[in-house]
Order: sequence, then C-alpha cells, then structure tokens
Amino acid sequence: MKLNNQEYYEKDKENYLQVFKRLPVTFTSGNGSKLYDAEGNEYIDALAGIAVNNVGHSHPKLVKAIQEQTSRLMHISNFFTSDKQVELSELLTSLSQMDNVFLCNSGAEAVEAAIKLARKYAYSQNRGGTILSFKSCFHGRTLGTIATGKRKMQEGFDPIPGGFKQLPAQDIALVKESIDEDIAGILIEPVQGEGGIQPADKNFLKALRKLCDDNKLALIFDEVQCGIGRTGYWFAKDYYGVEPDIMSLAKGLGGGFPIGAVLSNQKIGNSIDYGDHGTTFGGNPLACAAAISCLNIIDSENLLIESRMKGEWLRNKIKQINEPSIREVRGLGLMIGIEFDFPTKALMMEMFKRKVIVNATAGNVLRIVPPLNISKEDLEVLVETMIECIPIAKAEEIKV
Repeated sequence: MKLNNQEYYEKDKENYLQVFKRLPVTFTSGNGSKLYDAEGNEYIDALAGIAVNNVGHSHPKLVKAIQEQTSRLMHISNFFTSDKQVELSELLTSLSQMDNVFLCNSGAEAVEAAIKLARKYAYSQNRGGTILSFKSCFHGRTLGTIATGKRKMQEGFDPIPGGFKQLPAQDIALVKESIDEDIAGILIEPVQGEGGIQPADKNFLKALRKLCDDNKLALIFDEVQCGIGRTGYWFAKDYYGVEPDIMSLAKGLGGGFPIGAVLSNQKIGNSIDYGDHGTTFGGNPLACAAAISCLNIIDSENLLIESRMKGEWLRNKIKQINEPSIREVRGLGLMIGIEFDFPTKALMMEMFKRKVIVNATAGNVLRIVPPLNISKEDLEVLVETMIECIPIAKAEEIKV
C-alpha cells in the first residue's frame, strides 16, 4: 500500500485509537538525523523520537546487530537465561556502578518496577508505602505512574491508586516536613523532560540523598529521558555526583528498539524475592542485542563528549540571539529547553512546515532532544529556522 501523507493520516484516524494528536505526515525512512516522509520530503529530526534515537536513525551497526540477532534468537521465556541478557546486565551494572538490573519493555514499566522495589524495601524496614514525587513531573501513563503526577492526566481514571504524594520541586524543608513512617521513597527526574527541561538543583539532590539515608528511604531517579548519554554523561546522576538507590531507564537505551531497565543497589535488591516481579517480553535477546549495540556505539563514537560539546555550543548560540521573547535557555548536554514568553505550539508548527522537527512542552517551552550524533550543520539550520519562525509564531499567538 503506497499512499501520500494525508491518505495515511486519514487511514490512521479510521483504525487507530485516537490518543495522539498526530501531525498529518507519515515517515517511511530515516538516516542519521534525517527523516523522510511518504512523499520523499527530508526533515531534520531534533526530537529523536522524544530522546529515543540517541544514535540516529538506521545506524548501520545497530541495524546489523538487530539483523544478526533476529536470525539467531528473538525470544525465550525468563525461565532461562540468554547470552545477550547476561551481557547487557553486566554492561549496565558496570556503567552505572549499581548492583542489580531488571529488564522490561518501556519507561513506564521501569518506573512501575522502581515503585515496587521501593515499597518492598520499605516493607522490610517496617515502613509504609507512600512515594513522594514533585510538581511538573512525568513518570508515565500507567495508572500507577499517573498517580505520581498532574491531576489533568488523572481525570476520568478514578479511583487513582493511593500511596502517592506530590510536593513542590526544590523545597527541601517541605520534603523534610513530609517524612514520616508512611513514606517509602522519593521519586524524581534529575532533569524533568515533559515538565519543560528543568534540571534539578545539585544541592537539592544531595539533600534528598542524605534525607533518604537518615530515614531508610529509597531514592529513585527516573532517568528514562535524561539517561543513556542524553545529558553528556551516561546517566544524569554522574553529572550530579549523587547515587540513587534505584534508577529507571528506557528511551535511548535501545536506540529505537523498545526496552526498559530498572537498576538498584544491593540493599534494595536484597529485599526482593522470587515471584515479586516479572515480565514476558522484558530482556528478550533481540532487545538486549539492540541495547548492547547502542551502548557500544555511544562509547566507540565518543557521543558523550559530542553531547556535552554540541549541547553547550547550541545553548550559547541560542543565548546570543537578540530575541526578547526568549526568557531562558536551560538543560544539560543535548537535552535543551528554550522558555519563551508565549506558548510554543505555533513555533513548533512553523518550524515543522520548514522541515525541522522539535517539540512544544510545558506550554511555553521548546524542547530540543536530537540524536547525539547530529551534525553541527543540522544544528545551525535548526537555529536559523527557529529565528525565522519566532516572529511568525508570535503574530499567530496574538491572533489567537
């Protein structure tokens, strides 16, 4: 079936559950930081599947690893070990300096597993199971993960699971006041993604670490979006110099292939027993082969350094723009948020018309999370396109 963009768009609306507000374009191939639609148009992808395609589209080494593993073995039950699962587990624990890993299929699954781990540890310490999270967080769209976040995402899904409490971000005094025997752990994104690319304050994270140590709580880092080189470090925890008890990963881990992981230290791992958690597809040999290849590419092509250097260059470039509507440029590595004094949906759409893909989030923030190996030339085009589109988007906002 060969259709044009609009025809695919209409077919999608006929058959697919309408939970996404899609744009009327259908992508059929990609290479590096470029995407190509059903009509052959080329786009610069500065969204990377929302921080997923960290090594770009169709990286030859990743493609080869998936092809080779597909021909050998794709899935076995977790009643057995596989060579690729063992290899990936060893690689992740080595890179993270954490003790245990559980492999799953997505970020929301990884966060759900993290919550269970924290609660099981709390149970072993004779504590309650309430998880503290923070305003503007996003941890997924399962019933458990929406319970940690915005009320808007909970509407229509009552009864929402209990055992969750949300606090304002960066207020350590209020966190201290909230600690009692019912609290099991603290869940935080070191860099909020959907919340507008908000890096946590380093002293705040260090204070959370001490608070958890003093009260036998689990400190959980949700690094689903900010992990796997996105901030210029393997994990954002390495930038902050703060070690969590539990860490959730996904997105960039498979370079586009679905996989998630939750890692923990030994004190958390010791509280888990046979049958406490499980998965059918998680950690299958094919997903593991993809993740191993992705991690090896990031290492061999020095993409951590590339992410730091390009991210710093891009943030400085944008800060130098003489544009009063830009309030702030923030982020780490190639996880960048540009806050404007107007909603950024129109700006995103204007840039999309010019074949540059970015994302509007948190109302007035433009999110830029391109492949870590995006070229400097593509980043130059991105900045030039944004500058060109800002006055058009502002005029559009005034009309509204």
